[in-house]
Amino acid sequence: MGKILFIRGGAVGDFILTMPAIKLVRDQLPDNHITVLGYPAITELAKVTGLVDETRSIEDAKLAHFFNPRSELDEDWCRFFAGFDVVVSYLYDPDGFFAGNLERAGVKTLLIGPFKPVEDEPHLPAAVQLAEPLSQLALFLDEPQLILDFPPELRPELLSDRDTVRVGIHPGSGSPAKNWSFEAWSDLLAEIRSLRPNVEFLVTSGEAEYESIDRFLDQLRGKGLPFAHFYGKSLAEIGATFSRLDFYLGHDSGISHLAGSTGIPGLLLFGPTNPKVWAPVSDQFQIVQSPDETMSGIGVSEVLDKVRESNLFTP
Repeated sequence: MGKILFIRGGAVGDFILTMPAIKLVRDQLPDNHITVLGYPAITELAKVTGLVDETRSIEDAKLAHFFNPRSELDEDWCRFFAGFDVVVSYLYDPDGFFAGNLERAGVKTLLIGPFKPVEDEPHLPAAVQLAEPLSQLALFLDEPQLILDFPPELRPELLSDRDTVRVGIHPGSGSPAKNWSFEAWSDLLAEIRSLRPNVEFLVTSGEAEYESIDRFLDQLRGKGLPFAHFYGKSLAEIGATFSRLDFYLGHDSGISHLAGSTGIPGLLLFGPTNPKVWAPVSDQFQIVQSPDETMSGIGVSEVLDKVRESNLFTP
């Protein structure tokens, strides 16, 4: 049995976009022991869904020495790194200091992945770009769509009425420039409600929406829209909850990538970022891209037309 380490920092979306590469190793080399070094709240998603055997926190001050070419390296970390047959690193390391210190620590096979996918032609999906280093192990990502297996015990009983249509919405992202206005979202949800009176909305929010989400919820209350607010949960709990929804609405965000990993249908709105690169690879998700690359360039009627095309809300 071999041992493989993936090192991945970054936000939720960055990690989920890397998960197809991890899954490729899990599927093609099932007897290998896979470890991920990263932020625990994010990497736990890979462990809960069975893609990795072990996680370790990157939040250790001793690791900072690995970014200095003249530092004395921590012996415990050196033993840890040297214990792997292959290390795949996606850390930002423009001067190669981290890579050099991994070699000093005893790493024999080091694969360097892109810290950030490029948006140049031919506009390859980010998941494909992030899996490219594995070609050195003769592993090729032929199917970049990510479908995760969430433990049944994490799936809540959302509603007792089976005739209720459950629609999830994450109205934020890590960048305000990628967000549609709350007013536009609430107008859209009101239109959806008029098409399907038995709809109920599940609103998710995170740290990025902490100070603003109440304003959005007040708008939904003002329009008499039925909703539940889901927050303060782990990524695995959110993903398991999404897997019980009928539809998902969102932007270019990490949570949208999580929704895409459940296999449910959905619709994503894109403005300044390129969906050919950044959208989840999913045959269940439709995309609305702004003609002027701003979120204000997307109209409610345009999005509603796309929703109608899904046939989900046709009585």
